[in-house]
Amino acid sequence: MARAEHEPTLITSVQRALRLLDAVAELPDGATAKYLARSTGLKLPTAYHLLRTLVYEGYLHKVDDGTFVLGERVSELNTAGRGHVTRGRVRAVMSALCDSLGAAIYLGRYHNGEVEVAEIVDNRRCPRVDTWVDFREAAHATAIGKCLLAGLSRDARADHFHRHPPADLTPRTVTRVHDLVEARRAELVLDWEEYSLGTACLAAPVAGAEPVTLAISFPANRSATTTEYLDPLRAAADELSRALVLDGNAASF
Repeated sequence: MARAEHEPTLITSVQRALRLLDAVAELPDGATAKYLARSTGLKLPTAYHLLRTLVYEGYLHKVDDGTFVLGERVSELNTAGRGHVTRGRVRAVMSALCDSLGAAIYLGRYHNGEVEVAEIVDNRRCPRVDTWVDFREAAHATAIGKCLLAGLSRDARADHFHRHPPADLTPRTVTRVHDLVEARRAELVLDWEEYSLGTACLAAPVAGAEPVTLAISFPANRSATTTEYLDPLRAAADELSRALVLDGNAASF
């Protein structure tokens, strides 16, 4: 019978290797090649060949007594997999917020002494801000940057502005270092045309091991009605805080 058009082309050797990995994973103390061959229905030479390949690639480790156990690559994949799950949850929250508010959504963090924008969700109806100045150099002029810096100690903020002296980006940009260093942590931070004329931004802190923030950007002429953004932004930031704490992956997105 001819193969159906919708039927996928499967690589038998890959399937067999995965079956061996599954079999080893079910046995905390590992298993011999003979046992694994029997349990997976493979011929012993085939099992040996696949096991040697899996050991070589780091997915299995052969113990001195001849048993096979899971290797370091499996642990690395497990860690990376948890990170992908976290990233998926983060993007789901951001996408829902983008759709409900009609605004571009940003997730930022302060990592290794710099402001980073880790994720952006936007669309044609609500495009992201044109990044005409790198956010690392413009923390003083963006709600994202100011919210992240507010999560640092006073000395850390002073150090940041020593490395990145604030510059005038628009007539509304606050550049007085004393005011920026002494700024208090707030539930919400607003940037009204400080980074880019015609654009406003709101940011809310997200709980984590390092400063994290969720922010939205929108036309500045809508800033008089920012109350429509406040509760949804707070709620989304709280949801992300819970997700990151539960997953233990605040630094993985």
